[in-house]
Amino acid sequence: MSDAETTAGPGAPRGGPDQLDEALLATLFTQSAVGLGVLDPQLRLVRANSLVEGEDVGEYIGHRFTEAFRLDDPDGTEQLMKRVLAGEGPARDHLVRGRLRRIPGDREFLVSVYRLDGPGGPGAPALGLLVAVVDVTERQRARARNAALGAVRDAVGGSLDVAATCRSFADALVPGFADLAVVEVVDDVLRGADPPVGPLPPGTPLRRAASGRCDAFRDTAEGAGEGGARGRSGVTRRLAVRTPYALATTDLRARLVPLGPDNPWPATDPDGARAVAETGAHSLIVVPLTLRGAVLGLVSLYRCGAAEPFDEDDVSLAVSAATRAALGIDNARRYEREHIIASTVQRRLLPQAERQQAAVDTAHVLLPGRDSGCWFDTIALSGARTALVVGGVAGEGLQSAIAMGQLRTVIQALAGLDLEPEEVLARLKDTADRLADERAALPPADALQSEPMSAGCVYGVYDPFTRTCTVARAGHPAPLIVGPDGRAVALDVPEGPGLFSTDSALFAPATVTLEVGSLLAFCTAELLSGDRAAERITETLARPGRSLQQLGDDIVYALPDDTRSAGAALLLARTGTVSDHLVATWDLAQDPTTPATARVLVRDRLQGWGLGEDTVEATELIVSELVTNAVRYGTPPLRLRLLLDSTLTCEVHDGSPASPHLRHARTVDEGGRGLFIVSRLASHWGARHGPDGKVLWTEQDLPEDERNGAGGER
Repeated sequence: MSDAETTAGPGAPRGGPDQLDEALLATLFTQSAVGLGVLDPQLRLVRANSLVEGEDVGEYIGHRFTEAFRLDDPDGTEQLMKRVLAGEGPARDHLVRGRLRRIPGDREFLVSVYRLDGPGGPGAPALGLLVAVVDVTERQRARARNAALGAVRDAVGGSLDVAATCRSFADALVPGFADLAVVEVVDDVLRGADPPVGPLPPGTPLRRAASGRCDAFRDTAEGAGEGGARGRSGVTRRLAVRTPYALATTDLRARLVPLGPDNPWPATDPDGARAVAETGAHSLIVVPLTLRGAVLGLVSLYRCGAAEPFDEDDVSLAVSAATRAALGIDNARRYEREHIIASTVQRRLLPQAERQQAAVDTAHVLLPGRDSGCWFDTIALSGARTALVVGGVAGEGLQSAIAMGQLRTVIQALAGLDLEPEEVLARLKDTADRLADERAALPPADALQSEPMSAGCVYGVYDPFTRTCTVARAGHPAPLIVGPDGRAVALDVPEGPGLFSTDSALFAPATVTLEVGSLLAFCTAELLSGDRAAERITETLARPGRSLQQLGDDIVYALPDDTRSAGAALLLARTGTVSDHLVATWDLAQDPTTPATARVLVRDRLQGWGLGEDTVEATELIVSELVTNAVRYGTPPLRLRLLLDSTLTCEVHDGSPASPHLRHARTVDEGGRGLFIVSRLASHWGARHGPDGKVLWTEQDLPEDERNGAGGER
């Protein structure tokens, strides 16, 4: 047995330690799946295996490691190697980015560096470094794809706004997945129409809903116009035929398109070709936004400069992301469509123009937003009084707008009965309770059945003769009042229960006497939310020399942004009085001759106002019947008042609370025709009650020539 075999022992491999080391090194450098390189103390490669598949090892020998791999940060990597060379310990899994000579595009590597100690051990000068290199480009790309898809899942779907959804989608893909992203939506879809079933007809307009750009290409992309990879949001274009964009919307398939001077299609789309050249884009993915066969739009993704071109795996990710985006866009589109319908219904149910009142100037502001149940109204009442109403049904969508229209219709009908504000709200709440019962009786499968209902309303009546405003409210803020001197006027109105609440408490009114020229602001709750909201509005109302519309605009300008998005209603009123020369009042005796006296007084006054004979004779007959009824069935005091405005109003007051009733007299009856005659001569008539009796009143429409000469001074 030889000495070598004896030293090694039985079972040891044949050969000496040098032969074993050489065999180990040879195996590592020829069969290792990890790239290995040996660097001398000057960080030059002296030995290497195939560091990266597809590269020639011989090209690296003698070059510095950072030069061979053309790293983005060569100084940082060399400093790391020098620290390892100095004995500070190995560096493991250091991620670097660089480029190889034979493989195009950027690559990413995990580099581990180990010190090769000399014969003297760790304290002696190092012989060099051992570098282990792993190409993790594909791994990093897969990780980036997963991160991009995760970003899309997290970002898309959280908004019910189409534009915001498209922006979130573009931002999720840039810059992690693409350098440029453009999201275009079919223009009709943005306007509320259903998406067309693919393929898109030629010439279908697409509107840019969002675009995303990484910082390196922001300036060029911003100034690049409308086509291809360029432009700003809001631009509309029609796709040029025989381009990847048009083809993707034709067969509804994604496309991976290398961009270069040899492509034939840019000739049919010069705007797009110029934009691609300006941004330096070299790789394009076009994906149609489709859902259940319908086409919502188009997504264009670009990589520019030194970025790695897209590959088929990137196309798969883009398709998955676009599917997610299409679902989010469609949900937002459906919501916006319902919101548009609800807003349209709301607009149609509200007053279409300002209504001229006898002694009140009014203006309104309606802010569109999520809430579609806000309403306002000005209602002319008998005796030159005006009802001012603002309310709101909580919630959004068509059902809120419908409930608003129901409540507004009811309150208009109740106002015509000349009820006190607290009575109007009490009966309105009865109607609301019935609506709530009807909703609760819906089948359990109906989603509307479980939706709660909530609404509030404030109702005020201004009387120009007494200069009082009586207000009652149901789960709604009280109006704000500013006197003509700019000081706030206190109005403590007890808050009644909301219209759909189960609370059965009574409504209590509050009355305030106002100076002529006072300002009232009836607001929905949204306008009064936030710090100093009421003070801010009253300060705005105190500004001198501003019209009501200007004051309303000033209030809106000072609102927080979130108030505008929620939607709100504002009704402004400036109080006035009726000019003395347009009012005539007489105290009459409780005497059988009084009707004849009243006819004489009426004829004399109407002729003085310049009204025609037909109007005078009709009014004489109306007054005669009303005064006769008061003399026969009423009690003192008896008072007659005429009011000339856009209509002619006659009022007869007496102290009896009993109201007459319209009867249809038979042929042989001697009486019972008075109110029937009145109802035929007047356009409106009715009775209102007060603490000191009742008032029977009529309104007559005036002919055009007489109405033009009438009109109250305020």
